[in-house]
Amino acid sequence: METKRSNILPQVSLLLLLTVTNIFSTYFANADQLETYIVNLNSPNGVEFATNEDRYSWYNSVLMASSAGLDVKPSMVHAYHNVFTGFAAKLSTDHVKVMETMDEFVSARPERVYKLHTTHTPNFLGLHQNLGVWKGSNYGSGIIIGLLDTGITPGHPSFNDTGVPPPPAKWKGKCEVTGCNNKLIGARDFTGSSPVSPLDDEGHGTHTASTAGGNFVDGANVFGNAKGTAAGMAPLAHIAMYKVCDDFGCSDSAILAAMDAAIEEGVDVLSLSLGGASLPLYEDGIAVGAFSAIQRGIFVSCSAGNSGPFNSSLSNEAPWILTVGASTVDRTIRATVSLGNKELLDGESLFQPKDFPEKLLPLVYPGLTGGQQAAFCAEGSLKGIDVKGKVVLCDRGGNIGRIDKGQAVKDAGGAAMILANEFTDGSSTEADPHVLPASHVGYKSGLLIKEYINSTSTPSATIIFRGTIIGVDSAPEMASFSSRGPSVASPGIVKPDIIGPGVSILAAWPVSVENSTLTKATFNMISGTSMSCPHLAGISALLKNEHPDWSPAAIKSAIMTTADQLNLKGDPIEDEQDLPANIFAKGSGHVNPSKASDPGLIFDIQPDDYIPYLCGLGYTSKQVGLIVQKRVTCSQVIPEAQLNYPSFAVTLGANDEKKFTRTVTNVGIGNSTYTLKEVSVPSGIVLGVGPGELKFSEVNQKLTYEMIFTRDVKSEVKSPYAEGSVTWSSGKYSVRTPFSVKFV
Repeated sequence: METKRSNILPQVSLLLLLTVTNIFSTYFANADQLETYIVNLNSPNGVEFATNEDRYSWYNSVLMASSAGLDVKPSMVHAYHNVFTGFAAKLSTDHVKVMETMDEFVSARPERVYKLHTTHTPNFLGLHQNLGVWKGSNYGSGIIIGLLDTGITPGHPSFNDTGVPPPPAKWKGKCEVTGCNNKLIGARDFTGSSPVSPLDDEGHGTHTASTAGGNFVDGANVFGNAKGTAAGMAPLAHIAMYKVCDDFGCSDSAILAAMDAAIEEGVDVLSLSLGGASLPLYEDGIAVGAFSAIQRGIFVSCSAGNSGPFNSSLSNEAPWILTVGASTVDRTIRATVSLGNKELLDGESLFQPKDFPEKLLPLVYPGLTGGQQAAFCAEGSLKGIDVKGKVVLCDRGGNIGRIDKGQAVKDAGGAAMILANEFTDGSSTEADPHVLPASHVGYKSGLLIKEYINSTSTPSATIIFRGTIIGVDSAPEMASFSSRGPSVASPGIVKPDIIGPGVSILAAWPVSVENSTLTKATFNMISGTSMSCPHLAGISALLKNEHPDWSPAAIKSAIMTTADQLNLKGDPIEDEQDLPANIFAKGSGHVNPSKASDPGLIFDIQPDDYIPYLCGLGYTSKQVGLIVQKRVTCSQVIPEAQLNYPSFAVTLGANDEKKFTRTVTNVGIGNSTYTLKEVSVPSGIVLGVGPGELKFSEVNQKLTYEMIFTRDVKSEVKSPYAEGSVTWSSGKYSVRTPFSVKFV
């Protein structure tokens, strides 16, 4: 999962586990031992199986035939019925070689392992009880949100079913644990663990599930901070948890099995806060499973990844997926650093001790004498450095958890810690449940502290704990960890699509962070695109309730074209360097649920519309067929930017002129006229839009317009990328489509 871990519980590094797993899987594969393969097949002579049992019987016959003449027998892991025709099985390379000779064989690849990538956010997003979108969508009632994650905690107050009706008749799911009700209607384990248990022993799945669809819980807080009524984005929606992650990560055989089950069981929305490195879309299990989902009208929200702020670091790039980046909310749990020179520097910490002295204490930076590991406050690195009773400045990074740094300071006798960002993290800070008095400050503040330490022989500092502050007007601001475009898998599609709350998000947790065994309403505050993804899943559930006839692409369009561009003080949304966030950071902008519920126009895409787009990526007919799950001939090809997407990504050479069309559907007022209200064009191109007016006479009417991008060779180009936007307005509605331009 794409989560910015706060290292609350001691655990072995996931990266180390994955590395060890890869080493061993490579060794055993070379030894011709069995490993899990994902096998794609074509039905024999186009046969349609009457039942899943018939299909499984055929799968088993193929599997057994692959072992002819071999001593080692294969074994089935998962049989797929909806995401594609095929199965996951324990195979050797010899089994695969035999399968390759079969007429029904399409492909086989070793499975991959993916990794895991609130009380206030509803109000921040404009969701209020008995008003607006919540009222209009009946709080998501009747919509089923399926989450693929680490499991769930039945009995948590966030999953109470007060006011939640029974699940709709279409629901065919299962509950493999006691404690399900009208809110938590499904809980299944696909990890292959024994005994089978969908219970969450990590916390991540409980947190994401309550963020998407948790019910109202009064008095939620962590360490007494951020007090309020907790609620997910769709508080009356149903939740189904599909456990796909264990200590070793999230295998794509389990992910595909869970998506296969979710499709069959009747979910309306899927939320996946997990991902991996960029792959061709036909090799990406999440992309393949998500395509089968959208073919059934299921909306899919996925985390963008936590590999920012570096370019082309995205996960989950398929255009039929809503790819969600992370931003801040207007709440901070403030911990202000007070220096001996009377400088005050604001930071954050979830741990807010009531009795920390306001008097100045000696301040020390271990990096001055102890080297880089000491600067990072690595475990054991502070031996020989006098930090006892002092405030210790630690640099962020070094592959050492933020909480772990504080533990190292505490173990060495330090009184408090100041955690200072590296340059790449800029001003992005997080409220963590530190083990000692601490403040997490931005990069510039860290520089000021170091300058002060170097300016005096007796540096001193303390931390003033100010508690919960609401109304931070720089929000929303990009989180430094949020992965950035441009997309590698499909450079002609702008990704991420949208940003939403993902920093210091308070939501349900399996155990008390305070180690109180008597506390049932347990909550925790963590960060990551894992947190922003379920926000958008829950919002899409609201939109699906309000507009049951909208396709997944229509819902995505409504979210993207109505996104906010400004922060609370009316300035452009900024990145971690306090600069205007570019299109590859924020996509179309920050989600605005109220506007998305009534967007005026939508850009719709039907599943078959993706076929010429996929062919245009240079994929073979067979590779496209792996995604769309039918035989395809790539006779029609379109460039990526011609897909009817709510944004553009264009490449222009010295003398290029590129023409693209877009078709919009009127879902607003029947008799309405849209004109070009705002056209933002960067230096280096000339943009033509025609016609300049779209006149509609009825609801659901479709009209098409053309955009012509021409390279302006007379204009100086200072960067390989530029961006702009076009906004159509009818008075009541504003429909914005951003674009990026790459100069070659």
